[in-house]
Amino acid sequence: MLQIVPAEMIYMMIGQRYSWLLVLGVFWLASYLASKWSMAQSRSTQYLGLVFYIILQAVIFLPMMYMAMAYTGGGEVIFQAATLTVAMFAGISAVAFTSKKDFSFLRNVITIGGFIAIGLIVAGMIFGFNLGLWFSVGMVILASATILYQTSKLKESYSTNQYVGASLQLFASIMLLFWYILRILMSRRG
Repeated sequence: MLQIVPAEMIYMMIGQRYSWLLVLGVFWLASYLASKWSMAQSRSTQYLGLVFYIILQAVIFLPMMYMAMAYTGGGEVIFQAATLTVAMFAGISAVAFTSKKDFSFLRNVITIGGFIAIGLIVAGMIFGFNLGLWFSVGMVILASATILYQTSKLKESYSTNQYVGASLQLFASIMLLFWYILRILMSRRG
Protein backbone atom coordinates (compact mmCIF):
# COMPACT_ATOMS: atom_id res chain seq x y z
CA MET A 1 0.00 0.00 0.00
CA LEU A 2 2.95 2.33 0.53
CA GLN A 3 3.61 2.07 -3.20
CA ILE A 4 -0.03 2.78 -4.12
CA VAL A 5 -1.20 5.44 -1.65
CA PRO A 6 0.35 8.88 -2.26
CA ALA A 7 2.39 10.36 0.60
CA GLU A 8 0.04 13.38 0.67
CA MET A 9 -2.89 11.12 1.64
CA ILE A 10 -0.84 9.53 4.38
CA TYR A 11 0.07 12.98 5.73
CA MET A 12 -3.62 13.93 5.66
CA MET A 13 -4.32 11.06 8.05
CA ILE A 14 -2.02 12.51 10.71
CA GLY A 15 -1.39 16.09 9.56
CA GLN A 16 -3.88 17.88 11.80
CA ARG A 17 -4.29 17.36 15.52
CA TYR A 18 -7.83 16.00 15.21
CA SER A 19 -7.50 14.17 11.90
CA TRP A 20 -5.87 11.13 13.55
CA LEU A 21 -8.63 11.14 16.17
CA LEU A 22 -11.16 11.01 13.33
CA VAL A 23 -9.22 8.18 11.66
CA LEU A 24 -9.20 6.24 14.95
CA GLY A 25 -12.92 6.82 15.43
CA VAL A 26 -13.73 5.54 11.95
CA PHE A 27 -11.36 2.60 12.52
CA TRP A 28 -13.10 1.74 15.80
CA LEU A 29 -16.57 1.78 14.23
CA ALA A 30 -15.45 -0.18 11.17
CA SER A 31 -13.65 -2.70 13.44
CA TYR A 32 -16.87 -3.24 15.36
CA LEU A 33 -18.70 -3.92 12.10
CA ALA A 34 -15.97 -6.29 10.86
CA SER A 35 -16.01 -8.16 14.17
CA LYS A 36 -19.79 -8.50 14.02
CA TRP A 37 -19.57 -9.84 10.45
CA SER A 38 -16.86 -12.31 11.43
CA MET A 39 -19.23 -13.91 13.95
CA ALA A 40 -22.18 -14.15 11.53
CA GLN A 41 -23.84 -17.45 10.60
CA SER A 42 -22.87 -17.19 6.93
CA ARG A 43 -19.31 -18.32 6.21
CA SER A 44 -18.99 -15.80 3.34
CA THR A 45 -20.03 -12.95 5.68
CA GLN A 46 -17.46 -14.15 8.22
CA TYR A 47 -14.68 -14.01 5.64
CA LEU A 48 -15.92 -10.65 4.37
CA GLY A 49 -15.55 -9.32 7.92
CA LEU A 50 -12.03 -10.75 8.23
CA VAL A 51 -10.88 -9.35 4.87
CA PHE A 52 -12.46 -5.98 5.67
CA TYR A 53 -10.61 -5.90 8.99
CA ILE A 54 -7.27 -6.79 7.40
CA ILE A 55 -7.71 -3.91 4.94
CA LEU A 56 -8.57 -1.60 7.87
CA GLN A 57 -5.39 -2.63 9.64
CA ALA A 58 -3.35 -1.99 6.49
CA VAL A 59 -4.81 1.52 6.23
CA ILE A 60 -4.33 2.39 9.91
CA PHE A 61 -0.71 1.19 9.71
CA LEU A 62 0.12 3.34 6.67
CA PRO A 63 1.44 6.38 8.58
CA MET A 64 3.52 4.28 10.99
CA MET A 65 5.01 2.16 8.21
CA TYR A 66 5.73 5.25 6.13
CA MET A 67 7.58 6.85 9.06
CA ALA A 68 9.45 3.62 9.82
CA MET A 69 10.56 3.31 6.21
CA ALA A 70 11.45 6.99 5.79
CA TYR A 71 13.11 7.90 9.07
CA THR A 72 14.47 4.86 10.85
CA GLY A 73 16.51 2.81 8.43
CA GLY A 74 13.82 1.37 6.22
CA GLY A 75 12.63 -2.16 6.59
CA GLU A 76 15.15 -3.13 9.26
CA VAL A 77 13.15 -1.72 12.16
CA ILE A 78 9.93 -3.20 10.75
CA PHE A 79 11.60 -6.61 10.47
CA GLN A 80 12.87 -6.35 14.07
CA ALA A 81 9.41 -5.40 15.33
CA ALA A 82 7.81 -8.24 13.38
CA THR A 83 10.38 -10.73 14.71
CA LEU A 84 9.80 -9.62 18.32
CA THR A 85 6.03 -9.74 17.82
CA VAL A 86 6.12 -13.28 16.42
CA ALA A 87 8.45 -14.44 19.21
CA MET A 88 6.25 -12.91 21.92
CA PHE A 89 3.09 -14.31 20.32
CA ALA A 90 4.64 -17.79 20.13
CA GLY A 91 5.72 -17.66 23.78
CA ILE A 92 2.39 -16.33 25.02
CA SER A 93 0.47 -18.89 22.96
CA ALA A 94 2.66 -21.69 24.31
CA VAL A 95 1.80 -20.59 27.85
CA ALA A 96 -1.92 -20.48 27.01
CA PHE A 97 -1.94 -23.90 25.37
CA THR A 98 0.31 -25.76 27.81
CA SER A 99 -0.95 -24.22 31.02
CA LYS A 100 -3.96 -25.67 32.75
CA LYS A 101 -4.69 -22.21 34.18
CA ASP A 102 -7.90 -20.34 33.41
CA PHE A 103 -7.03 -16.87 32.13
CA SER A 104 -10.61 -15.56 32.09
CA PHE A 105 -9.72 -13.27 35.02
CA LEU A 106 -7.77 -11.15 32.52
CA ARG A 107 -11.00 -9.98 30.85
CA ASN A 108 -11.67 -7.27 33.45
CA VAL A 109 -8.03 -6.18 33.52
CA ILE A 110 -8.03 -5.89 29.71
CA THR A 111 -11.33 -3.98 29.66
CA ILE A 112 -10.22 -1.47 32.31
CA GLY A 113 -6.76 -1.16 30.75
CA GLY A 114 -8.33 -0.61 27.34
CA PHE A 115 -10.55 2.21 28.59
CA ILE A 116 -7.62 3.86 30.37
CA ALA A 117 -5.51 3.58 27.20
CA ILE A 118 -8.27 5.06 25.01
CA GLY A 119 -8.71 7.91 27.50
CA LEU A 120 -4.99 8.66 27.50
CA ILE A 121 -4.78 8.52 23.70
CA VAL A 122 -7.73 10.89 23.27
CA ALA A 123 -6.39 13.24 25.97
CA GLY A 124 -2.96 13.21 24.33
CA MET A 125 -4.48 14.15 20.99
CA ILE A 126 -6.75 16.85 22.38
CA PHE A 127 -4.18 18.46 24.66
CA GLY A 128 -1.18 17.78 22.42
CA PHE A 129 1.09 15.76 24.66
CA ASN A 130 3.19 12.73 23.75
CA LEU A 131 2.40 9.57 25.69
CA GLY A 132 6.00 8.42 25.57
CA LEU A 133 7.91 5.20 26.03
CA TRP A 134 6.22 4.01 29.23
CA PHE A 135 2.79 4.20 27.63
CA SER A 136 4.07 2.03 24.76
CA VAL A 137 5.54 -0.46 27.26
CA GLY A 138 2.19 -0.54 29.07
CA MET A 139 0.40 -1.18 25.79
CA VAL A 140 2.77 -4.05 24.98
CA ILE A 141 1.83 -5.57 28.35
CA LEU A 142 -1.88 -4.96 27.69
CA ALA A 143 -1.65 -6.49 24.19
CA SER A 144 0.26 -9.48 25.60
CA ALA A 145 -2.41 -10.02 28.26
CA THR A 146 -5.07 -9.79 25.56
CA ILE A 147 -3.28 -12.41 23.44
CA LEU A 148 -3.02 -14.69 26.48
CA TYR A 149 -6.72 -14.23 27.26
CA GLN A 150 -7.88 -14.69 23.66
CA THR A 151 -5.66 -17.72 23.02
CA SER A 152 -6.99 -19.29 26.19
CA LYS A 153 -10.54 -18.42 25.12
CA LEU A 154 -9.85 -19.87 21.67
CA LYS A 155 -8.84 -23.12 23.35
CA GLU A 156 -11.76 -23.23 25.78
CA SER A 157 -14.74 -21.20 24.52
CA TYR A 158 -15.01 -20.92 20.76
CA SER A 159 -16.83 -23.61 18.82
CA THR A 160 -15.36 -25.08 15.67
CA ASN A 161 -17.55 -22.91 13.42
CA GLN A 162 -16.33 -19.66 15.05
CA TYR A 163 -12.74 -19.88 13.85
CA VAL A 164 -13.00 -16.81 11.59
CA GLY A 165 -14.20 -14.56 14.40
CA ALA A 166 -11.64 -16.02 16.79
CA SER A 167 -8.84 -15.42 14.31
CA LEU A 168 -9.98 -11.81 13.81
CA GLN A 169 -9.86 -11.18 17.57
CA LEU A 170 -6.42 -12.71 17.87
CA PHE A 171 -5.16 -10.87 14.78
CA ALA A 172 -6.32 -7.56 16.28
CA SER A 173 -4.30 -8.21 19.44
CA ILE A 174 -1.23 -9.27 17.50
CA MET A 175 -1.40 -6.09 15.42
CA LEU A 176 -1.75 -3.99 18.60
CA LEU A 177 1.35 -5.71 19.98
CA PHE A 178 3.23 -5.10 16.71
CA TRP A 179 2.16 -1.42 16.66
CA TYR A 180 3.61 -0.66 20.09
CA ILE A 181 6.75 -2.76 19.65
CA LEU A 182 7.38 -0.84 16.43
CA ARG A 183 6.78 2.46 18.28
CA ILE A 184 9.31 1.49 20.94
CA LEU A 185 11.93 0.51 18.36
CA MET A 186 11.31 3.67 16.32
CA SER A 187 11.65 5.86 19.44
CA ARG A 188 15.06 4.34 20.13
CA ARG A 189 16.29 5.25 16.65
CA GLY A 190 14.66 8.59 16.08
